[in-house]
Amino acid sequence: MRRCRRRPGRRAVAVPAGPSDRVGVSGDPIDAYLSDLKAGRRLAANTLTSYARDLVLLGDFAEARDLRVNRLDRRDLEAFVRDLMGSGLAPRSVARVVACVRGFYRFLLADGQVASNPADDLRAPRSWPALPKFLSTADVDVLLEQPDVTTAVGVRDRTLIELLYATGLRVSELVSLQPESLHLDAGYLTCMGKGSRERLVPVGRAAVEWLRRYLASARPALLGPRTSAWVFVNARGGVRLTRVGFWKKLKQYARQAGLPRDLSPHVLRHSFATHLLER
Repeated sequence: MRRCRRRPGRRAVAVPAGPSDRVGVSGDPIDAYLSDLKAGRRLAANTLTSYARDLVLLGDFAEARDLRVNRLDRRDLEAFVRDLMGSGLAPRSVARVVACVRGFYRFLLADGQVASNPADDLRAPRSWPALPKFLSTADVDVLLEQPDVTTAVGVRDRTLIELLYATGLRVSELVSLQPESLHLDAGYLTCMGKGSRERLVPVGRAAVEWLRRYLASARPALLGPRTSAWVFVNARGGVRLTRVGFWKKLKQYARQAGLPRDLSPHVLRHSFATHLLER
């Protein structure tokens, strides 16, 4: 009896109920290796089952390329590791599969089934960048309610969060905005992106309304008698709000809202992109 396990974004893989299911099929290098393990190493049944599952992944990878596992070269195995890394497996699980593959090819070399060992010193990275997290629309709504909008700082912070979420701007772009960059009647702003290239960014109605409110009352209150070339200024007035300053405020509001401690401006940017795709 064979069970199926589905990995995200991949077809179902038949996983043997135990290593004994694979033993006795003549000519299969994986079966030969599992038989050798069962006979010579006295491994626990669960360990043998784990080896079998890991090697099924390798077998599927080879089959997709119309190759036998004893015909894979180093480049193929490196592609296999990348495939594992993109499949949703945890780093520890990928490292386990790679260790199993190294043992498998050592066996094939000793058994004369390969002329050289393509898995020699094959390694999986200890870690790799995870996909950015994102907030649900409900989480964003809760976060937006945290600034105290009866104060000038609160209106500024609500405007910043609204604008970051509505536009997907980088924080460096956001805090570098100048009044002449805003074209609120037309519903867009301009900013200098990477490579000093100016780009036009549409702004949603809610963010425009908060920008108008901030510019009409909160910004003048923060500035007092001073002037500033920047849209967003700190509580001392006249000094541009920094990326670090905004990051600290965002962490404060996340804590108040009971949201994850690792909330960052990048998470809000990714939430913007994710929710845009969901519309």
